[in-house]
Amino acid sequence: MPRLFYALDLHDDPVLIDEYDRWHQADRVWPDILQSLRAAGIEEAEIFRTGNRLVLVLDVSAEFDAAAKAAAEAADPRVQAWETLMWNYQKALPWARPGEKWVLMRRVFSLTDSLRNVKKTAPP
Repeated sequence: MPRLFYALDLHDDPVLIDEYDRWHQADRVWPDILQSLRAAGIEEAEIFRTGNRLVLVLDVSAEFDAAAKAAAEAADPRVQAWETLMWNYQKALPWARPGEKWVLMRRVFSLTDSLRNVKKTAPP
């Protein structure tokens, strides 16, 4: 199952950060949002935070299509209402393209790949 990582910042305001965290408690996320994620082929989604930096981890099906997900969300008024609400707390990363919120991250290290490489190049 493919795994994707995205980053986004929150406004650096402890009150807003606390509110954002509360909105993401299991009993507060709108059911429409959960259904939208599953309909897009997202098997698992987790958000991690340090300070005001967020990392979103998505485990997606092989059929996952980010462009189709974006189009479906743009056409869904309930998802748009959630996104508008969340934008009160979120801010784009400095290097994000105009209109881009969550920025796809690029993997720079893998222990598994590195160990595999060491085994191939290690002396007998």
